[in-house]
Amino acid sequence: MALPPLPAQLTHAQAPAWLTAAERAVAQAPAGATLTLDAAALRTFDSSALAALLAVRRAVVARGLAWRIEGLPPRLRTLAAVYGVQALLPG
Repeated sequence: MALPPLPAQLTHAQAPAWLTAAERAVAQAPAGATLTLDAAALRTFDSSALAALLAVRRAVVARGLAWRIEGLPPRLRTLAAVYGVQALLPG
């Protein structure tokens, strides 16, 4: 089952709308599902993107689901490492 893909730009302005759609997808996922997030299009982002991904992770974990991220940009992985949360983003 797929989460809404990350857009090309995910900053403070876009993060709330994307997060709402992603949380809705998590809520509708069947028990035991593994959710896949396509991040390949993401080019422009700030720390709001990382915050949104961590919020999705909390929703996934709360429902006892699994998830994976495909195509996460290396710069976002670096940002996650700076904040000490890289291990929370499956890839």
